[in-house]
Amino acid sequence: MNVNLPRKKDGCTDTLSLQPGCSAVVIGANGAGKTRFTSAIVEQLGEKAFRISALDGLYERRKTASADFSLRSRCDSGIIASLERTGTSPNGLEILLAQLMHEEMLNLIGYKLRLANGGEGKLKRTKLDKVIELWQDIFPDNKVLIDSGKILFARGIDPDIYSALKLSDGEKTVLYYAGAILYAPEGAVIFVDSPEMFLHPTLTASLWNRLERLRHDCAFCYTTHDPEFASSRNGAPVIWVRDWNSESQAWDYDIMPSQDGIAPDLYMSLVGARKPVLFIEGDSQRSIDARLYPLIFPDYTVRSLGSCNKVIEATRTFNGLASFHRLDSLGIVDRDRRDNQEVEYLRGKRILVPEVAEIENMFLIEEVIRTMATINGTDPDRAVAKVKHTVTALFNAELRQQALQHTRHYMKKMVERRVDGRFPDIGTLEKHVSGLLDELNPRGTYENLCREFHRYVDSNDYRGILRVYNQKSTLSGCNVAQLCGYNNKDKYINGVISILGSKRPESAVLRKAFREALGISDS
Repeated sequence: MNVNLPRKKDGCTDTLSLQPGCSAVVIGANGAGKTRFTSAIVEQLGEKAFRISALDGLYERRKTASADFSLRSRCDSGIIASLERTGTSPNGLEILLAQLMHEEMLNLIGYKLRLANGGEGKLKRTKLDKVIELWQDIFPDNKVLIDSGKILFARGIDPDIYSALKLSDGEKTVLYYAGAILYAPEGAVIFVDSPEMFLHPTLTASLWNRLERLRHDCAFCYTTHDPEFASSRNGAPVIWVRDWNSESQAWDYDIMPSQDGIAPDLYMSLVGARKPVLFIEGDSQRSIDARLYPLIFPDYTVRSLGSCNKVIEATRTFNGLASFHRLDSLGIVDRDRRDNQEVEYLRGKRILVPEVAEIENMFLIEEVIRTMATINGTDPDRAVAKVKHTVTALFNAELRQQALQHTRHYMKKMVERRVDGRFPDIGTLEKHVSGLLDELNPRGTYENLCREFHRYVDSNDYRGILRVYNQKSTLSGCNVAQLCGYNNKDKYINGVISILGSKRPESAVLRKAFREALGISDS
């Protein structure tokens, strides 16, 4: 069926198709209005809507506007009244188990009456049979037992038998969902609030895959703030609710487009954060990038993507969808051995490239050394002078090797660019490739780089050396840690990051130095 989505702030509405066997996801940050958004759809569908939630299943009944379209509306009123006579308001799971057992007993009585009257001697497959089958499929070591009109549970070879009250919240949730969806009307849209609640992440996706197959005659619509779950609904339309206005009863939302070039779960987690996005290299747990850049860019959601190519592609894709999510995004990649032309190209694509060769060189910036030496009571002028002298000497000692590595990078890039073209036949390609050596002139490039690097050394151009010197051992080899009052380079890095994350006035000095190295001026 087609449903009209709630009114947008601009007065327009979208239409969503919710066909049997299909699903949709409503996602948004806490407080964005996604639950009200879903409630508006539920009210529109009336009795074709069926709403369930683990909160209703495990706790007492919540007073919701959609209560008439829930499990309770499909259960025997006498059973609910009997449970309520105990003086408490029964939760959804208690009602469900009582209803399942009631139908099971009616089925057994009907079976016995048919036998007594000479009729067909076959028990019908009940909802409880389906629940038990699914339960034991998900928890193969557990058993469901029927004894004296009660549904009981046992685990493995453990002789203890216990009621549903002794199950964990996750087990109760699985039991509730498995039974509750069986009471949805045929062809209904089953609305699920927070489908990941109480469930282990490794179980959630597979459980809902099974439940969707169990009710393939229905459509499913999930309301969640969990991007991992949203991305698990492969092919399902995702409605991103950004905000709502209580006075106009209108929402700011969109149906999310395809995210080619960026993983769906990453995309949704970023737009859900509602902050500018910064993509960086490295590992989110161990890399220096992941520890440093969030402190330099505190107003950004920082995501580590591993390689520089992933950063470049993600930044390009995310900015290409800016008209949809309305978020600013940047990327940062190490300069490595990129030439000025390549650096300017990346910067034009909103990818920052620092004025140092690699992340370790950020800790060798003069202002950073001076600040850390002052904090620890060592002589900042002496520290800076000695570090500069040592770094220059180390660079000079391997100048030709560094020039060779830069030449290799340049040649690789240029060969890929020259060969990445269309050729009418193999002969044309052979002719083109045969002339590449003279055209590229690797020896000439190498000699030019050697001359350039010698100028940095001869003129004591420390910034120029940091810009081209790719050698991770430099940070430990130049003795900067000891000159600034630390035992080793790791403690020096930790010290810089600690100050940067503090409220000390020096943190602003460090942040300014790092941002300037990234080509950002705060003036």
